[in-house]
Amino acid sequence: MPTITYTRFIKFLQDEINLSQDSIAMAQKTVDQNLGLMPVVLWQYGLVDLQQLNKIYEWLETA
Repeated sequence: MPTITYTRFIKFLQDEINLSQDSIAMAQKTVDQNLGLMPVVLWQYGLVDLQQLNKIYEWLETA
């Protein structure tokens, strides 16, 4: 079962970064709910740019 932080992180990716559910699902398969790897995987797949990556890390710092 996903943690509250993980669930909030997925909502942030959808609402603030505007990632599709398909993009998130692709990254989820790789990281299996490891928040530490998710931002890097999204960036490696080209699903987020560096500005979005920084925004993700800023969000994670305050979550």
